[in-house]
Amino acid sequence: MSSRPATDNSATLFERAQRVTPGGVNSPVRAFSQVGGTPRFIERGEGAYIWDADGNRYIDLVGSWGPLILGHGHPDVNRALQSALQRGTTFGAPTEGEVELAERLLDRYPACEQVRFVNSGTEATMSALRLARGATGRDMIVKFAGNYHGHADSLLVDAGSGALTGGTPSSAGVPAAVADATLVVPYNDVAALEELFARRGREIAALIMEPVAGNMGVVRPDETFLKAARRLTREHGALLVVDEVMTGLRLARGGAVELLGLEPDLVTWGKIVGGGLPVGAFGGSRELMGQIAPLGPVYQAGTLSGNPLAMAAGNATLRAIDESEDLYPRLEQLGSLLETGLADAAREAGVPVSINRVGSMLTLFFTEGPVRDLAGAKSADLDAFGRWHGAMLDQGVYWPPSQFEASFMSAAHTEGDVEAIVEATREAFGAV
Repeated sequence: MSSRPATDNSATLFERAQRVTPGGVNSPVRAFSQVGGTPRFIERGEGAYIWDADGNRYIDLVGSWGPLILGHGHPDVNRALQSALQRGTTFGAPTEGEVELAERLLDRYPACEQVRFVNSGTEATMSALRLARGATGRDMIVKFAGNYHGHADSLLVDAGSGALTGGTPSSAGVPAAVADATLVVPYNDVAALEELFARRGREIAALIMEPVAGNMGVVRPDETFLKAARRLTREHGALLVVDEVMTGLRLARGGAVELLGLEPDLVTWGKIVGGGLPVGAFGGSRELMGQIAPLGPVYQAGTLSGNPLAMAAGNATLRAIDESEDLYPRLEQLGSLLETGLADAAREAGVPVSINRVGSMLTLFFTEGPVRDLAGAKSADLDAFGRWHGAMLDQGVYWPPSQFEASFMSAAHTEGDVEAIVEATREAFGAV
């Protein structure tokens, strides 16, 4: 195994950061608390690669947690941002860019007739659920254990992602009365979902779900599970909210809704809609969206919503996606090559793993599996993952620093990158 790269500058920055920021980070998973070692402070990114403060280069499989489907610093996105900067960064007033981006997004999602832009995925899901409660006159929300929909109070109940990584399935500071308005059932468990709706169906405003889970690691939904979610919400007058913050535009031009043939009432999106800049969105039928202020009684607002920079980057990203004839087949090919290579390396090393992949999203679980719900994900050997993760960093591969996250391929990755990742994995398995 190659010698460990220097991390002195990252270590110094982390020491400074811990004096002025809780845990030294602005989002918990970045702290490397599960995997150990020093968080890498990143200086720049280009294509499929990032460089840290010590000059080490890594093949990046985080991609800002998914939105950089074109890779870092795509020329079209950079040009769009430079042009937008010359015109102004924020106005607090409508611009043509947000109209154009809305049209581009809605063209991909026939079930949605109108969209409202916000500033994050959390804000999108929070606003969509407020709309669902306002439209139905009901209070209860149903979510699935291990699905993460942002850090709004009512959704930090059996949460995945950073909350799970920290070993806390819910958060302090969430009032019991708020948590009581969220009902949680296991992912992929049709019987549990049917039983819940039979008991409480008349109280439920909405069921929110990750169509492909990515925040307890990648977990593919069963077809019968997806059909049950749609059937039960319709039978009981609840809305089906499909959270595409991670999967939207990544798994297909129309996201998981297109890939899986879903029929949502509301859809939420995250930063991929803004080319990786801070943005979110939620959309639905004209009738439902007409309940949002200024047309209806459900209030939602934001000074930076639809800001020119995010709209410019979003339009450039969606335009580049449309101009690429083979983007999604290529991402599928790269994902398949990575899955096969990781499986072969694990088998050769005698390391028990379970690999879940959908398109360009993949998780390597350190468990024999199968992993189809939160209980399966939590059976993974976290110590083994931590050792493997550190060894991957030493080999120049930046894998998500949590067992419970998805890795992401981008259009900038190559077959050569995949070969390098697999070779690094063979070396890293020696540390497990």
